[in-house]
Amino acid sequence: MALLESGEMYLETIYVLSQSSSHVRAIDVGDYMNFSKPSVSRAIGLLKKDGLVVTDESGGLKLTEAGEKKAKSIYERHTVLTKLFIGLGVDEETAVNDACRIEHYISDKTFEAVKAHLAKYGSES
Repeated sequence: MALLESGEMYLETIYVLSQSSSHVRAIDVGDYMNFSKPSVSRAIGLLKKDGLVVTDESGGLKLTEAGEKKAKSIYERHTVLTKLFIGLGVDEETAVNDACRIEHYISDKTFEAVKAHLAKYGSES
């Protein structure tokens, strides 16, 4: 299933927040992303419909197996691309922002080539 960039950003945010807290609420996602409650509610509803997120008994958001797989993939793209850009001499803030935009559009083939390059040569080319 192809997710829109916004859906991928929500998945990545839930994943990132779940790394530091066992209870991720919709309000936490909204605060992290600086989005309104209605926007978050709509997006979470779509992710639930797609089988990527569920709500636990206390109202916390949990990624399903498919949701976690997708979120990890997006997060990996973000971290690898950020590392690459910083290694190229880009300042951290710009590298993070550019990686965030590119992670949603880079092809699997190109991303695998980037990872292979970093594995072979490190982040400094």
